Amino acid sequence: MSKHQLEPEHWIDRYGDVLLNYALLRIPERDIARDLVQDTFVSALNTVDTFRGEASEKSWLFLILRSRILDYYKKKKEVIQSDLQGQDADDADDDFFDEKGFWLPDKRPQDWSTDRAIASKEFMQVLDGCLKRLKAKQRDAFAMKYLEDLETEEICKELSVSSSNYWILIHRAKLQLRSCLEQTWLN
Repeated sequence: MSKHQLEPEHWIDRYGDVLLNYALLRIPERDIARDLVQDTFVSALNTVDTFRGEASEKSWLFLILRSRILDYYKKKKEVIQSDLQGQDADDADDDFFDEKGFWLPDKRPQDWSTDRAIASKEFMQVLDGCLKRLKAKQRDAFAMKYLEDLETEEICKELSVSSSNYWILIHRAKLQLRSCLEQTWLN
């Protein structure tokens, strides 16, 4: 798509909801997330001449929104520091495993075979709620990997974490999501 094919008059209808949902994964305050999406559209309109068509219109808007979110945290001096500093890498696993690394009896994964349609809207709402319960850095790592499909190297750079810290964040996010989904969806 070239800059001549951009259709700013359709951005809100086409991308408003998906950009807002993306922002809400990173900033739980709905009003602030809405403001950042609005700032994204304004910024895109102001820089439409710089659009080179190397990415899709949607990807370009996501890049602008990501930049707005980072700016928000920088301005508020709330840049997320690594949750891992000063912690033993196994601390979060203590809730799921015994000292030998075996599942605690009441924390073993449940059987997820069910007749429910996993792709249903109800499931997605439960998943969204579970994602919001994660620590910010875990939620960001999980969303970047599984929702945005970014490469590990890019995620590590954006989150300012090492590769091993990144995999710990993903591991912990998966454990906590599994536990949350089992409690709120399967039971």
